[in-house]
Amino acid sequence: MTGDEAAGAWRACTSTRHQLAEGARWFEGRLLYVDLFRGDLYRSDGTSAGPPEALLSLGMPLGAVAPAARPATGWVVAAGDGIALCTAAGRLQWLARPERRSDRAMRMNDGACDPSGRFWAGSMEIHAATGAGSLYRTAPDGSVQQVLDGLTVPNGPAFSAGGRLMYLADSAHGTITRHTVDPVTGELTGSRPFARLAPHEGRPDGMTVDDQGRLWVALWGGAQVRCYGPDATILRTVPVPTPHPSSVAFGGGLMAVTTARHRLERPGPLAGAVLVRPTTVTAPPALPFGSPPR
Repeated sequence: MTGDEAAGAWRACTSTRHQLAEGARWFEGRLLYVDLFRGDLYRSDGTSAGPPEALLSLGMPLGAVAPAARPATGWVVAAGDGIALCTAAGRLQWLARPERRSDRAMRMNDGACDPSGRFWAGSMEIHAATGAGSLYRTAPDGSVQQVLDGLTVPNGPAFSAGGRLMYLADSAHGTITRHTVDPVTGELTGSRPFARLAPHEGRPDGMTVDDQGRLWVALWGGAQVRCYGPDATILRTVPVPTPHPSSVAFGGGLMAVTTARHRLERPGPLAGAVLVRPTTVTAPPALPFGSPPR
């Protein structure tokens, strides 16, 4: 193991310890992430060790956020039981609430935009009932469509540079699937298994594709981030000094990983921290939702 791969290279970039930090994304040179259970969105410059800047507080579970292409819109969010546009002041305009159900307690989970401006987000039953979750695609015009069902704990997705490949994890089953996407319509035109992890390796959680087309996956319960080549070969494993890394992002010469205290009987001092370390790996910034003004 080289010095660059050592877990000791990590440091907390904020003083806050979250129950479940998620959804790390670099945008406009700063790190965005959510506190899922609190429903908060935070921003950090990745260098200081003070408290992060609070951007939103929605008062409901917040699984994922993407910036809107039109700045006046603010954000698109996967929150509570649906998908909404959200102003900088936290005012929601619901686009759809597909998981507003009487028979199950559901919530939205992870999500991200593809290069065509579509927002993809997963849902799950709050106790992770098998097969209760779905994947939804929100088009730039605000229409929402269910594209996959039968999922349990969907995480990701992550997209290749051209948007023709989408990686999606089902954390409960330890699987990552690679889907072929029509970049014009957003339709899924094929899928195949990409990776399956044994329970002792951890569960695939948040992930991102770097500028070389490699997939980086935070392994919940595995205390590591794993890098896969496009052929699913394991290229690198980076230890993380706390058991539950939940997402990974690259920007500003840093690798950032969110972590959680959730489901740890004796959380250590870095559990729930947002961790950063120097890196030469680069990746695209967070992709925006919708079409930019002409």
